[in-house]
Amino acid sequence: MSADSRAGVLRQIPGSVWVLGCVSLLMDVSSEMIHSLLPMFLMTSLGASAATIGVIEGVAEATAPIVKLFSGALSDYLNNRKWLAVIGYALGALSKPFFAIAPTIGVVAGARIVDRVGKGIRGAPRDALVADVTPSHLRGAAFGLRQSLDTVGAFLGPLLGVTVMLIWRDNFRLAFWLALIPGLLAVAVLALGIKEPRHEGAGKRGNPIRWHSVKQLSLAYWWVVALGASFSLARFSEAFMVLRAMKCGVPIALVPLVMVAMNVVYALSAYPFGKLSDQMSHTRLLVAGMVVLVVADIVLAHGAHWSVVLAGVVLWGLHMGMTQGLLAAMVAQTAPAQLRGTAFGFFNLLSGLVTVASSVIAGALWDRVGAQATFYAGAFFGLVTLLLLGAATALRAVRR
Repeated sequence: MSADSRAGVLRQIPGSVWVLGCVSLLMDVSSEMIHSLLPMFLMTSLGASAATIGVIEGVAEATAPIVKLFSGALSDYLNNRKWLAVIGYALGALSKPFFAIAPTIGVVAGARIVDRVGKGIRGAPRDALVADVTPSHLRGAAFGLRQSLDTVGAFLGPLLGVTVMLIWRDNFRLAFWLALIPGLLAVAVLALGIKEPRHEGAGKRGNPIRWHSVKQLSLAYWWVVALGASFSLARFSEAFMVLRAMKCGVPIALVPLVMVAMNVVYALSAYPFGKLSDQMSHTRLLVAGMVVLVVADIVLAHGAHWSVVLAGVVLWGLHMGMTQGLLAAMVAQTAPAQLRGTAFGFFNLLSGLVTVASSVIAGALWDRVGAQATFYAGAFFGLVTLLLLGAATALRAVRR
């Protein structure tokens, strides 16, 4: 595709998607300044074990999708996405100071959960809003663009964290305080920069998660939900990549650079692969993405040197760029317009619950067997997902 045609696609994407992407960018700068340092802070400053970190990450990451179910359904009921998203971003921003003042592991865990509650409140309404304002033939590109902008923030955050750690001599708490600034900016941009569109069926309110409404979600949609859960089982918390880098001898101040590397690749690949998903088989792209994740896990299992860890992290970021926008576009494609918030909520609920299991398993394997076992387990679950995709493709071929 020529540069002119690529620019043409970008010009067709609604301005609201760009604003939502910039809001995600700012909040990810805020969040990743903290998250890229948090596993080391917990382990070196507060004495947490890898298993404890796995439990905290798993519970925290599961909190967001559980809340997404209800916030997505509420956005359908109220016919309003924007202000629920504003509340979610505000809660995420206001959780940041508690990391800076935390004297114990429990306070950090509480702040992490509150931060993820904010993510849960904003996530499904925001994704439904992207689908609401974007024509169907551009949704892969739109979700890929929002994810790319989001991920720019995800590598700027760790870069800022590294800068603070180098200049102020491993001052975790100062980095956590500074993370509050971009979080507050994200809330302001969303509140002032987005106008809520008119929704289909506006004024007709009903409980979107009652059985009659749930029955309107098709088998094609529930297949996408199952795929999302399977991918989550194979991809545990990214905190273990940070611990892997620390274990191979990378200086503490430089460890967040592994998240920078991952998110640079993620940001550069999310939009091109999202646009590609509008033009090719979704199943083939998902298979390719999972193969990349399996290879990444195998490489990280053998990450005794920083260069090997870096290669695994780059592959992990490529996998994210290939699959995350695509799965969101598949949810939007298979869900009725009046139930998009609920659909994203169910999708994220199941994926999040599976993330709890995968992160707890990863932490337990790390403590009891070793880092290699953690990443080999991820590769095993990835192979199971590939078998699931292959079986489903064969079944559809037989039915035809």
